[in-house]
Amino acid sequence: MATSPMNSLRRHREPLYNATQALLLAGCLAAAVITSTAHEWRPLELVALLLVLGVLGERLELTVGSQSLSAGFVALVLAMTLLGPAPAVAIAMVAIAFDSLSRRPTLPVCLSNAATYVAFALLGGVLARTVVANHQSVAFALVVFGTFVVTNVVNFALIAIQKRVLQDRGLVTQVRTLFIPMLPGQFAAAILAAILAVAYTNLGYPALVGVVIVILIFQYLARALLRSEDRAEQLEARSVRLASMQLGVLVTLVETLALRDRMTARHAAAVARYARALAREVGCDESDQDLVHTAGLLHDIGKFALPDRILHAEILSDEDWAVVRRHPQEGATLVGRLDGYGPVADAILYHHEHIDGSGYPAGLIGSEIPLASRILSVCNVYDTLTARDSYRSPMTPQDAIAELRRVAGRQLDSEIVDAFVAMLERSGPVTFAHGDDADFETELAFERRARALAEPASR
Repeated sequence: MATSPMNSLRRHREPLYNATQALLLAGCLAAAVITSTAHEWRPLELVALLLVLGVLGERLELTVGSQSLSAGFVALVLAMTLLGPAPAVAIAMVAIAFDSLSRRPTLPVCLSNAATYVAFALLGGVLARTVVANHQSVAFALVVFGTFVVTNVVNFALIAIQKRVLQDRGLVTQVRTLFIPMLPGQFAAAILAAILAVAYTNLGYPALVGVVIVILIFQYLARALLRSEDRAEQLEARSVRLASMQLGVLVTLVETLALRDRMTARHAAAVARYARALAREVGCDESDQDLVHTAGLLHDIGKFALPDRILHAEILSDEDWAVVRRHPQEGATLVGRLDGYGPVADAILYHHEHIDGSGYPAGLIGSEIPLASRILSVCNVYDTLTARDSYRSPMTPQDAIAELRRVAGRQLDSEIVDAFVAMLERSGPVTFAHGDDADFETELAFERRARALAEPASR
């Protein structure tokens, strides 16, 4: 099969690129050695300080979104402007060597990085030596700033060529996605380099040492903070996934139950919607409204364990009733396993208790029954009486209201019944979510609940 000219070009351009990078590296090193003078390496304390800043600055590089901030580049610009080309090249070589040992890039990338660092360090050093006449002048700060900008542009250009050759990344795309977003951070670093250079020339070596130490400490702490935030985000994501899985199991049980009993999911959604509105009516805060709403969605989940012969029976034996009466406990046990859902489980456990003590499972009386359970009980009875998908003939809203009033004080809490009736009459019992159009998925708002479930401490 014939090789296309494009594939042939791609196959040969990487070796060609590597050869040019090797020549660039060798040429820059040779130029640095040839042009080096003993004066450039003094004071040795400054050379050592910038070497340390260059190495540690690269190791402590900060990456925030598209912004990459490093004190290493600042150290190189200071070496270019305060010392000269040869020390800047030497510091660049040591810094990139330590960085390569840490990151372990491929040989072509390692070669390209070394050539890039040495090239812009040499260029910046020669540029600064040519322009700078007096380190004490005000213009010196502008020279440092300009050197930073020019060498940074050269640095980006060489890296962009590397990515174009080795990774096929377009130059225009790199400018748009890498260079332009990094400009604010790089300009800030250029200003910092200018300030450090002026501080050194005016206040001496101790001032520069102090500022460099502060920069390294700040960079170390900022990097540690970013790592901590990354771990926190990862932990939050795992918590949300776990919460989604836990809640998803319960939702699946409800939806599976709905396949066996067609009214289950709609009934759960209707009770939840009524319950939230009723909780608001009786003065509950947002947290308690959400609790009652969640309990409404899951209040019949314990029926999942009921056999079909009981679930669909119109007449139940005493033995069957004993099984049915276990569904609040079964549901509360399932829901109670979710971290932070204990109050919801309690509301489910007692939603079949009666005010006069004749209910189940505990035979609680009056205010012994949690408020959430008393609210659920009223909403559960009303929707069961009025639903068109039940196994009995549905009542009109007016007849259902009359029935609620009849059992108030014995089965249901009288005050809550009065509040429910007032709410229906104010909104119109027919137009107020009759219940037949209630949708389980809409009421569930799965993603929001999963995130809330992942943060139990806020409950």
